[in-house]
Amino acid sequence: MTVTELINRLDSPEAGSLFEKLYGKEGTEAARGRYRALLEGMASGFPGAGKDIRIFTAAGRTELGGNHTDHNRGKVLAASIQLDSVAVAAPREDKTVIFRSTGYPDVVVDLTDLSKREAEINTTEALVRGIAAEFAARGTGVRGFTANADSTVLTGSGLSSSAAVEVLLGRIFDSLYGGGKRSALEIAQIGQKAENNYFGKPSGLMDQVACASGGAVAIDFADPLDPKVRRINFDLGAAGYALCVVDTKGSHADLTPDYAAVPTEMKAVAGFFGKSVLREVSPEEVLSRIPELRKAAGDRAVLRAIHFFNENNRVDAMERALETIDNAAGNAEKHQALETYLSLVNESGNSSWELLQNVYSPKNPGEQGISLALALTRNFLDSGAAPGSPHPGACRVHGGGFAGTIQAYIPLERLNDYRAELENVFGTGSVTELRIRPVGAEELTFG
Repeated sequence: MTVTELINRLDSPEAGSLFEKLYGKEGTEAARGRYRALLEGMASGFPGAGKDIRIFTAAGRTELGGNHTDHNRGKVLAASIQLDSVAVAAPREDKTVIFRSTGYPDVVVDLTDLSKREAEINTTEALVRGIAAEFAARGTGVRGFTANADSTVLTGSGLSSSAAVEVLLGRIFDSLYGGGKRSALEIAQIGQKAENNYFGKPSGLMDQVACASGGAVAIDFADPLDPKVRRINFDLGAAGYALCVVDTKGSHADLTPDYAAVPTEMKAVAGFFGKSVLREVSPEEVLSRIPELRKAAGDRAVLRAIHFFNENNRVDAMERALETIDNAAGNAEKHQALETYLSLVNESGNSSWELLQNVYSPKNPGEQGISLALALTRNFLDSGAAPGSPHPGACRVHGGGFAGTIQAYIPLERLNDYRAELENVFGTGSVTELRIRPVGAEELTFG
């Protein structure tokens, strides 16, 4: 379609229904304006883009359970959210990709050479080239494209802004040149390979899978080449709670060694037993050899291994609780399952704080924004608890940790009070309510 045809369709009932599905009823009008601005920017900024104009979206993600387990082939719960990256794109006849994103310099990549470039490490150019190279390796010949993009995924918030861009680029390449047939999992794997091999970040696969899949998903990484992904229905609003992230505005500078130490220490424990990752070791083996492990890997590595095993079990229990909430016939059973789920969220948060130890950097103990946000949230939730009342809520560190965000489940009737209290400490706009959406990374059509 042309830009004009797509703009005319933004006001259609079909577009309204789609926007409500993506962003909720309250976000529909803002979405129309955002998409209209992107289409108009495509027309004015790239007048030669042609008539084959497409629209793509890729969700950000929130981690629900399984903190720092994916890199050791563990289990996670995650979900796509309403904050997303959107691109208006058009194919090109040459091998040039021009990717323009609001607030950033244009990314221009010549795909005639798909080899890794050291100068592009940690850049969007590396992701474009790496994703194109992976498509080529899988037998899909790609050309260039022109894209005008915008992202509402908060950077540095643990909501996976980089993974959203990766699966967005993957879906564009696939739709334009691969027939749009690749699964969400394959798009995620392509993005991860580009991030690992071209961008230079040794990440796991959870972020990309959650951004690409849509809805809440349980992921088991026992087989890294074929992880098991299962959709789970999860309507938190219907249960009376809001899911929020709180941005503590902590600095992420110099935290790479802290992040890298988590998988390294877990794998050091596995290596003691001649294995590569903790998923290949049993908790009984670890517990029976703690005196030797303390000498070989250190106490913190042992604690992190214990977190890994407990967190895997917790993910299974959280998944069962969510299934019960979705399938139970009676309200009493649903209520009990919700109580169980929220208690498990708190347990996950406690384990991350006490065993995984990723709520602040040991190099800078004077900066503990995540610890403070968790403490304030606990006090807030406890202050609203009354005997016989529903579960007061839950909180946990969100994402990689050390700086950034916490996740909180707040009763809907207390959300405004919670926002006011936490934003008084961390600043206006630091509390963001999330909505789990059923759409991951897809090409959008408007009827």
